[in-house]
Amino acid sequence: MNVEGLRYAQAVSQTKSFSAAARAYGVTQPALSNGVARLEDELGIKLFDRSPRGVMPTAHGTRILPMIDQALGLLDAVVSESRRLAVVRSGAVRMGVSPLIGSELVACAFEAARGLPRPRDLVLREADLDALGEALRAGELDVLLVPAVLPLPSFRRRSISSEPVVVINSAAPGDGTPLELEAAAAADYILVPDTCGLTKFTTQLFSGNDLPLRRYPGEAASFRVQEEWARMGVGAALLPRSKVTGDASCRPLVRAGVSVRISYEAVWARDTPLTAELEEFADALAACRE
Repeated sequence: MNVEGLRYAQAVSQTKSFSAAARAYGVTQPALSNGVARLEDELGIKLFDRSPRGVMPTAHGTRILPMIDQALGLLDAVVSESRRLAVVRSGAVRMGVSPLIGSELVACAFEAARGLPRPRDLVLREADLDALGEALRAGELDVLLVPAVLPLPSFRRRSISSEPVVVINSAAPGDGTPLELEAAAAADYILVPDTCGLTKFTTQLFSGNDLPLRRYPGEAASFRVQEEWARMGVGAALLPRSKVTGDASCRPLVRAGVSVRISYEAVWARDTPLTAELEEFADALAACRE
């Protein structure tokens, strides 16, 4: 049975249109229509009826199309798992990293992987937290290195390191003196999209201490823009120390005199074949940062 015909039928079922399915699949409409027709001939049943209201499954199609979805899902899982196992055999560990992770921590990860009893290479993928989580669940990544801001009860996790948080605010002295969190709450904060973990950390920090988070009505696209706008006086910026350029004046954020820090952790699936090695990797990475 031709897999392409199954995918064509799935696309028609999802879009309820042969032309829309052809566009979504990146083929001409005649090619898609012919593929579906060949599949129907092979199955001996008609899957779709066309009408002025669009394309609808036939009675037989209503039974068969969900089975086609299941079959293609299993086939995709076979391909994904085969690729994952091939990477495991190659000796590489696929690690996803948040944009918030600094270069020093990534360098420590390479050192930790190469120091395992069976030395490993790292294959890195940087992406937003949602995309990294999906890739880990799909078996496309072996381990994540991310800010410790998400509840992940179904995964194994290991605290790796932390770093101080600083505030940049041109309306207040930038002489390096500590700034108490309660006093920091008086500023309007420029935030970035809630994808890398920094905005979630900031929100949790203020709400966890029963303080209001005053938000600048706009939004910066990156840490660099966040810092530049804060230095221009648009608002204040709260950043991990490693994300601040060397010439930027900033103040360490403290709570009752104790440094406020953002934590990072390694996260991996409980049922991965690399469980033992990832435990060792996480331990080595944590020790590297101590």
